[in-house]
Amino acid sequence: MRWVVTGGVGFIGHHLCRAMLARGDEVVVVDDFSDAPYPRAWKEANQRLLEHDSGSERFRVVTACVTDREALRPCFEGAHGVVHLAGLAGVRPSFRDPARYARVNVEGTAVTLELAREFGMKRYLFASSSSVYGNSTPLPAREDSPATLPESPYAATKRSAELVASAIARISGDLPITALRFFTVYGPRQRPEMAITLFMRAALEGRPITLFGDGSMRRDFTHVDDIVRGVLGAMDRAPPGFRAYNLGSGAPIRLDALVQAIGEIAGKPLAVERAPVPAGDVDATFADVSRAQAELGYAPRVPLLEGLRTVRDALLA
Repeated sequence: MRWVVTGGVGFIGHHLCRAMLARGDEVVVVDDFSDAPYPRAWKEANQRLLEHDSGSERFRVVTACVTDREALRPCFEGAHGVVHLAGLAGVRPSFRDPARYARVNVEGTAVTLELAREFGMKRYLFASSSSVYGNSTPLPAREDSPATLPESPYAATKRSAELVASAIARISGDLPITALRFFTVYGPRQRPEMAITLFMRAALEGRPITLFGDGSMRRDFTHVDDIVRGVLGAMDRAPPGFRAYNLGSGAPIRLDALVQAIGEIAGKPLAVERAPVPAGDVDATFADVSRAQAELGYAPRVPLLEGLRTVRDALLA
């Protein structure tokens, strides 16, 4: 089948496209190659790797922004479905430019969904985030729990995109419109400013790290290989209409325990400097993945220490 993958040369997109090509799909990537938050040079390297592994007959890249309807239209024609991963990520940067976050994350979702409907596609999946739950949702977070108090503009745009998709689903017949709420994804080729890659690089180079707060914040770190398996499950099995799914590990860890684990894997203890918790950071993320398990066959497999080794090995390569 031919799929459109927006953001397909970013972190998660690169890993997903590799898996899709390996199983025989044809992939059209749409990416604007913007330099933030994922470095343009890394995107270009990801593109070269995918082209090398696949050949030109089943993989191509189109440079375009997801808000540019006319540039996207030729990419969507004849495709089976869309996996919409493109968008602006990051809680803290969203406070500096909330209007741009809203434009790309909300309008981009609406535009790609409209085109999916126009061309009669059979599947539409898009990247949401655990951040939609904020601090007010009881943990472990369930998809049917309230998600009404986002803590950052980024979180608000992801929840807004879900609401737009849910409304459009009411007039979209049997089209599966699937929101995938990713929980703190990590792994090889992750964005360089994210905690695990940032801390691992510092450990390997013998530099101190900055830890926000007292180390008691918890995160449901989820390896990108598990995320990819969850996305593939949704591509194959998502039901008609709007449906949200948590894709997480279901095993949150305190940040001070994460630092200790990274030191163990790196073979060097980490020196820690403390700083206040930035605005927008939530106290904890913790996924209830029972819906994804029951309906998508999702089962996270990569334990934290094994996942940290993949990050270390990629940085040392």
